[in-house]
Amino acid sequence: MKLDEDLGPDRQDEFQTDDEENQAERNCGYDDDEDVSQSDDLSPTSQNSFDDCNDVNPPSWPQSYRQSMDMFTSVTPPSISFLKGSSLTHRRLPPSYSESSLHKPLVSSTNFDKEVLPQTTSFQSFTSLYSILSVPELPPPREQCSVAQAALNGINVICGMGTLAVPYAVHEGGWLSLLLLLLFCIISFYTGILLQRCLEGSPGLKTYPDIGQAAFGVSGRLVIAIILYMELYASCIEYTIMMSDNLAKMFPKAHMYIGGMYLTSHQFFAITTTLVVLPTVWLRNFGILSYLSAGGVVASILLVICLLWLGVVDQVGFHPSGTIIDLANLPFTLGIYGFCYAGHSVFPNIYSSMKEPSKFPGVLVATMGFPSVIYIGVSVCGFLMFGDNIKSQFTLNMPQQYMATKVAIWTAVLNPMTKYALTIMPVALSLEELLPSSHRKSYSIALIIRSVLVMSILIVALAVPFFGLVMALMGSLLAMLGAIIFPCACYLKMLKGRLTKWEIAACGSIITFGLFCSCIGTYSAFANLVNKMV
Repeated sequence: MKLDEDLGPDRQDEFQTDDEENQAERNCGYDDDEDVSQSDDLSPTSQNSFDDCNDVNPPSWPQSYRQSMDMFTSVTPPSISFLKGSSLTHRRLPPSYSESSLHKPLVSSTNFDKEVLPQTTSFQSFTSLYSILSVPELPPPREQCSVAQAALNGINVICGMGTLAVPYAVHEGGWLSLLLLLLFCIISFYTGILLQRCLEGSPGLKTYPDIGQAAFGVSGRLVIAIILYMELYASCIEYTIMMSDNLAKMFPKAHMYIGGMYLTSHQFFAITTTLVVLPTVWLRNFGILSYLSAGGVVASILLVICLLWLGVVDQVGFHPSGTIIDLANLPFTLGIYGFCYAGHSVFPNIYSSMKEPSKFPGVLVATMGFPSVIYIGVSVCGFLMFGDNIKSQFTLNMPQQYMATKVAIWTAVLNPMTKYALTIMPVALSLEELLPSSHRKSYSIALIIRSVLVMSILIVALAVPFFGLVMALMGSLLAMLGAIIFPCACYLKMLKGRLTKWEIAACGSIITFGLFCSCIGTYSAFANLVNKMV
């Protein structure tokens, strides 16, 4: 766009009539066959985009990120519907979509010293211009979250699979490694505040990829989006391993022969659970699953109760053991601890959805503090109970004859089942955006894409069935980038020239720490993975 002309000194108020707007669309070669609401007012920016079609820069991929991640964190989801009948191009959009980030440029020229001009866009015009990027099965962005609801959404994201693995991390790194867990908590809180400051500096930014684009251009947006989508994809791999491991413990004798090929209990349940969750991935909207997945916090608390019940009431007991610190295995522990606080992909969404964004730091305190209490409590109790025999999921150590064990295992199985579809949905929608507009009209193609994604996750889970190693690799390679390195890098870039020396030093130190942990943690995880598979 000719931004300099639009925001020139005169700031002239120009308006197009409907006839002029329609003529501009015809000159650009766009048709408007949809029954959508029209607006008679156009900002200079909107007018110029139709006067000079060659200057229009459509929003960068992915456009579905904000709404899909809102569904991932929401505890107040919309109605539910199946894939069929929810075509990407045949559903009428609600009026509130005129404000949706799917139909307007996500990132304008960012200048923190200039006044941000209010802009009104023509919904009809932007629908025509950006129709190839619309994803109308998603709900409009929510901006009604209370502080308590925002905190619950954040805790629900942070407090997850890491709960099962922290006792194993203490076993690998030693008791003093818990100090690193607290350090990651503090750093993650600080980098969450940095993301908030980036959003406050430019009101047009709503998501993490938006921040990446404002800081480093389209390449920054793509890199951050791809890393966050890889993190979600890897989480589904962990879900599959987690469900199959726990079911195999409950039913160790389960097996099957298929075409002369023997399937162990782990392989059998990996395939079975994948077939169970597959239909949920075919949903267009995920209302019921959003309500159920909000129970992630309850599931974590229930696991803690079962562990304590087993140790105290069922008299498994607590037996001091372990080393103070194990430097050789400490890099592996860093990856698991990093994974425990990998929730920054949704922090901008939570901030943007709040009624009172100024209270976001309090939300971060709850989001980081509550899981940390659970992590430390579980790691201490789990390691004291099972000692050097602790496995990558403490549920696998629990004696099977106790009721607490059965409750814990079924909790560890059912909770990821409810989260699976919501976790893979942003990845699927981002891939569907890349389809030609003609293919987007067919729900069967979307069904194929989602099914292929789920099958690929199953293949990886069967090939690499190591829960702790995959988590350590995710934490070192992906979480360090998304939760530690990129927030600081974006903050330094976007507010360059306005930061104090202390802020620059703090961000530089955190980036250095993150890079160091990422390198040694990734190397350690890969080395252990190779040793397991050889």
